[in-house]
Amino acid sequence: MEYDTVSDRVSTYLDEMVEIVKLISKSDVRAVVDRLYDGWLAGQTTYIIGNGGSASTASHMMNDLNKMTALPNKRRFRAIALTDNVPYITAVSNDIDYADIFIEQLRNLLQPNDVLIALSGSGNSENIIRAVNYARNHGATVIGLCGKSGSRLCENADVVVTVPAESICQQEDGHLILNHTITLALRERIAASA
Repeated sequence: MEYDTVSDRVSTYLDEMVEIVKLISKSDVRAVVDRLYDGWLAGQTTYIIGNGGSASTASHMMNDLNKMTALPNKRRFRAIALTDNVPYITAVSNDIDYADIFIEQLRNLLQPNDVLIALSGSGNSENIIRAVNYARNHGATVIGLCGKSGSRLCENADVVVTVPAESICQQEDGHLILNHTITLALRERIAASA
């Protein structure tokens, strides 16, 4: 009986994930690829932020965007995960405010027309929203990879892709799928560029 319960949970989770992925807007994902491609053409930098599991996805996305788009005779894509500088994050958290861990880094690095990708299931984390508002106020484009619509991140990002799941686990799974989808599509665009 215990196996049947586990088996049912496995089937339920995976079946739900299939349906959730079908609900992700392909046109919204294409808009993200378009903006990242335009940023690559212009030599702009893309910064990526998130908390918890979304911080892991931010690091993963930075890795994929930089490595998988590195093609012979093509300019390199520039992505930086602001989640990865643990000493700086802990210094800001300790000495200023945890809600400023990303905005303080953006103050050092962000240039007008750069891109900020913010990953958040809730879409309401204060450190994410402060960074998003700072980026927009300084001429950057904000891409929000969100959970369900209606969050502060969804309302404040320029380009939004939602993963319409109730479960934060499934939202994070969707963001990982988006990472690979976006990166592979961007690689294809860069490869085909003149």
